[in-house]
Formats: sequence, C-alpha cells, structure tokens
Amino acid sequence: MFIVLLEYMKPLNVVEDFLKEHVDFLDKHYKGGDFIFSGRRDPRIGGVILVNSNDEATVQEMLKEDPFYINKVAEYELIKFTPTKYADEFSPFVNS
Repeated sequence: MFIVLLEYMKPLNVVEDFLKEHVDFLDKHYKGGDFIFSGRRDPRIGGVILVNSNDEATVQEMLKEDPFYINKVAEYELIKFTPTKYADEFSPFVNS
C-alpha cells in the first residue's frame, strides 16, 4: 500500500479551480478499487490518499491522471508500507 501526501504548490483559489476535476479523478479510482480513503490535510496545505497497490510505478501512473498533477497544483510524496496490524474491518484491503 501507499500513502500519498499531496502538498499544494499553488494558492487555494487555484486549488479550488481544479477541485471538481480532482474529485472526479478520485471517484474513478474509488470505483476501480484503487483508493481506500482520501481527504484534506489540516491545515489545508494538501491532501492524503491511501492507495491499494504495491507497485510504485502503477501508483505514479495513476497520479499522472490527476488534474492537480497535470496543472502543477500539487506535488506528491509516496510512502510505501505494509500493514501488519489493523482493525478487522480493514482486512479486505490487506488480504486482497
């Protein structure tokens, strides 16, 4: 799995200009089973996405579809990890 940390590189008014397209991108990957959760960072300096993939190249290709990436609104940090302890409700993602 990967935790993806987004950091905005543009002011929030520019982020807002691309937010609907970004949400459409997220929805596509939720429907495909790629994303587990996502949300804004607090303070609002970017976002977080939990990606259900073990292949960094695949994750990078997904992120290249994000309007935030295409329009240089955000930069991305990928953190690969293997869950070793988790709530029972999380097991379908870990064991898939």
